[in-house]
Amino acid sequence: LAGVAGYEGEVPEAAPERVRAYLRRLVDLAADFDKAGRFRGVEEIVVSAGGSAWFDAVADVFAGIPGLSLPVLKLLRSGAYVSHDDGRYREVTPFNRVPEEGALEPAFRLWAQVVSRPSAGQAFANAGKRDAAYDLDLPVAQVVRRDGVERPATGVTVTGLSDQHTWLSTTPEADVEVGDWIGLGLSHPCTSFDKWPLIPVAEADGTVVEYVRTFF
Repeated sequence: LAGVAGYEGEVPEAAPERVRAYLRRLVDLAADFDKAGRFRGVEEIVVSAGGSAWFDAVADVFAGIPGLSLPVLKLLRSGAYVSHDDGRYREVTPFNRVPEEGALEPAFRLWAQVVSRPSAGQAFANAGKRDAAYDLDLPVAQVVRRDGVERPATGVTVTGLSDQHTWLSTTPEADVEVGDWIGLGLSHPCTSFDKWPLIPVAEADGTVVEYVRTFF
C-alpha cells in the first residue's frame, strides 16, 4: 500500500464545508493506516484527490496534513483547468467563489462548417457526436466566420447533435449561409481530450502553431 486517494467532485449536495469534511476524512484515513504500519516498504506516502471544481479545498486541507512516519506526496489530480470550458466547468470553477483570485479562460473552440440551410429557421454544420463533447451540455454557438471575418453568432442555437452533424436553430436575425464557419464553445474538457488525441494549438488569429498529443 502506497497511500490513499479520493475524489471529492461527486460529494452529494456539495458545499465547501461538506467537501472539506470529506477531504479531512481522507487525510485521517492516511494517518490511521500509517499508525497501523500499512505503508511499510515505501519511500513516501501518497495522499491524492482533486477534481477541477474543488482544487482550492483540496489544497487547503492537504496543507494541514499532519506529520506522518514518512514524507507525504500531496498529489492534486485536477486536469480541466488546462483548457477550462464554456459549460460545466465555467459554472463550477473555484474562481467563482473567489473572483478576486483571478479566472480561467476557455481554450477549446470547435469549428464546424455550415453545410445545409434547408429553411429560415434551420441549419446544419459538419461536426457531430464524433467531434464534440455532449455528455454534460450541448456545444454553444459563439461566433460565425465568413470571408475571414468573425462576428457573434446572434440568433444561432445548437439544438442537437447527430453522429456527424450539428443541428442549428436560427432566428430571423441570424445571418448564416452555407459555407460559413461556426465557432462552438464546448463543455467538459475530459470528453474533448478523449475525442481528440491530437489537438491543434492556435494563436489568436487562428494560425495553428503546434499540436498536443493526449493519452486519455
